[in-house]
Amino acid sequence: QVRVDESGGGLVQQGESLTLSCTASGSIFRIIAMGWYRQAPGKQRELVATVNAGGGTNYAESVKGRFTISRDSGLNTVSLQMTSLKPEDTAVYSCNGRIYATPTTWGDYWGQGTQVTVSS
Repeated sequence: QVRVDESGGGLVQQGESLTLSCTASGSIFRIIAMGWYRQAPGKQRELVATVNAGGGTNYAESVKGRFTISRDSGLNTVSLQMTSLKPEDTAVYSCNGRIYATPTTWGDYWGQGTQVTVSS
């Protein structure tokens, strides 16, 4: 069983910073990539940032230059440092792990989500 757990989130004012953390645990053979997605009320879930096993990163245009995703050496833990937060960053942020639980079987595993609210 693979588990993805998030921490962080909360209420901040515009321009402030916040860091989210995510840890994958359990029966993990290999992690392909980890990332953060968000969903605002009435909108579809969107990619925020991802990091793969090779260290490559991908960011949504709307967060480039403000958010930074980082990982530990094993990719089990990733953090999302968010700076210069805007009200439009308000959403439920969910961590995703694309993980091989066995040498031949992979899946997408999701955390429970954490609320980030940015007040103006």
